[in-house]
Amino acid sequence: MTKKHIEECIRDSLETYFRDLRGTEPSAMYEMMQRVVERPLLEVVMKHAEGNQSRAAEWLGINRNTLRRKLLDHRLVK
Repeated sequence: MTKKHIEECIRDSLETYFRDLRGTEPSAMYEMMQRVVERPLLEVVMKHAEGNQSRAAEWLGINRNTLRRKLLDHRLVK
């Protein structure tokens, strides 16, 4: 799967989201998108990193402490 394919999937999902709103104006979309994309991203990366937070943080291009905070925010670790 390429970056372009991922972008197309997101674009299609957003078009479906707007269609489902049936004219109702959305609100706080940026925050919503950040939350709905971030959680599965963290779940999949952590799975493939076999729970190794240092490796996952490196793959994501973020600091390990930032990753830890995001995992806690999404209740993916205790």
